[in-house]
Amino acid sequence: MSSSEIQKTRVINELRGFIRKLLQDPKILEQSLDITRRHLAEGSRGDLMARIANEISETTSVHIPEDPAEHSEADKLFLELLREVVNEEQALY
Repeated sequence: MSSSEIQKTRVINELRGFIRKLLQDPKILEQSLDITRRHLAEGSRGDLMARIANEISETTSVHIPEDPAEHSEADKLFLELLREVVNEEQALY
């Protein structure tokens, strides 16, 4: 297996574990969206995604490292998707 295949497998496994958490506790998704909405409404400072990640980690069973440099590809993808969903919601209004 090449290093890129190993990386893809690792990301897929991490995403599977995360999706499993969402299925076991559907409130995680709504809490994460609420946190993202609130932080995006406050304005975009450089550490915006880190603040969102930290609050999600503090209030749900999802753990995202405090330091953005330690975010996995799955962590980054989840945070990006949260921001996209909230931005799309706001565009509808």
